[in-house]
Amino acid sequence: MSTTFRAGEIAATETERVVLPRRGGRRRSAPRPRRKGLLKFGYWWWALPGILFVVGIHYVATSVGGFFAFTNWTGIGAFQLIGLDNFTRIFQDPTKIGALWNTLFLAFGSVILSNILGLGIALGLNRGLKSRYILRTLFFMPVVLSPLATSYIWKFIFDFNGPLNLVLRGIGLDSMARAWIADPTWAIWTILIVLVWQNIGFSMVIYMAGLAAVPVEIEEAAAIDGANLWQRFWHVTLPSIRPAVAIATTLGLVNGLRVFDQIMALTGGGPAAATETLATQVYKQSFALGNFGYGAALALLLTLIILVFAVIQQRVTADRSEEN
Repeated sequence: MSTTFRAGEIAATETERVVLPRRGGRRRSAPRPRRKGLLKFGYWWWALPGILFVVGIHYVATSVGGFFAFTNWTGIGAFQLIGLDNFTRIFQDPTKIGALWNTLFLAFGSVILSNILGLGIALGLNRGLKSRYILRTLFFMPVVLSPLATSYIWKFIFDFNGPLNLVLRGIGLDSMARAWIADPTWAIWTILIVLVWQNIGFSMVIYMAGLAAVPVEIEEAAAIDGANLWQRFWHVTLPSIRPAVAIATTLGLVNGLRVFDQIMALTGGGPAAATETLATQVYKQSFALGNFGYGAALALLLTLIILVFAVIQQRVTADRSEEN
């Protein structure tokens, strides 16, 4: 027994020599805990340049422009505060009222048509077509092209001696051939066609991303239960892609309200101000006529319209999400 106890004691002593540190050695001090305030300040420090850039470009510039909307500044020299006179002039001018209606027409028209067509193309390309990748590229290509370059191409197409009228004359529809861009009735429709053509691909990509998240099992179960193609789309597919619908409509509406490049390239706001919008009026009043105060008032009005419609769209989308 004594021999066994001594052997265990010797083994325990050897273990302490190997594992336990020496009593006379240095003890490592525990690391000091970092202060949470300094850590958070460090994160803010790295984000500070970007925050200042966004605040300076967006909010400060918008605030300065909003201030000049209540002045008669011409861009040079002194100015005076005139209150709401610029806004009174806007709503008393038939040209500005027409520009407002054109802005709303192009915005809602392009949103409705581009989303319907984009969703239809996305549903068609969501099937197992061999050429779907090539077709996706072709439909999305107008989105990445320059709006000015494509608008000049469309201007050539809509010219009186352009390809469109040549086709109409070739099939015996000479009475339908006209100067599309120079016609006050049809000029706004030519701009709408260009906008829809250029935005279909953007809507298509958003809807294809939404359709990829729709479970196939749900559609198969609905088909087994006897639902036809339209019923499966209306009751299964469409409710599942509501977030994609919200994103596509919101972005399309904002882009439609501030459309500028296509109008300046196709018609320049004519003929007879038939295609003027708030964006083109802001440019002309501020830079062509030198009425910076009046142009700032138009820009502020356009900003408020975009903000109101964006908030309404987000509220409607949030209500539907809560119901689901």
